[in-house]
Amino acid sequence: MSSYPIVHVELPSSDPEAAAKFYEEAFGWKLTHDQNFNYWMFDAEGGPGGGFTSPGPYDGHGSGEGYQIGKPLVYIRSEDIDADLARVEASGGRIIMPSMAIGEMGWMAVFADPGGNHLGFYKYPIPAA
Repeated sequence: MSSYPIVHVELPSSDPEAAAKFYEEAFGWKLTHDQNFNYWMFDAEGGPGGGFTSPGPYDGHGSGEGYQIGKPLVYIRSEDIDADLARVEASGGRIIMPSMAIGEMGWMAVFADPGGNHLGFYKYPIPAA
């Protein structure tokens, strides 16, 4: 079985830019801003990176469950999101959002464990040859 490390953490905020600036000032996290998604990302040396997102649906289209302030979303690396989601369901979990492409950054999906915690899978894009 392959390993499933935590690779990304999203912190919902009513003001993602202000949240990003807070963590930059308080902890020295390196920030980058993706203007295509208006998304602030952080790199915390020695740990997984992440980003700051506004509350709302995971798919960004106004439907379904989604990001909530006070409920960070942890992403686990996946090599095969569909197979991993099938394993989640077979183990008693629930799919919240099936696999979805995130531009050229990769793919994501969100699931709930039997206790109701939401987590995500993230698959990195295949490098160009």
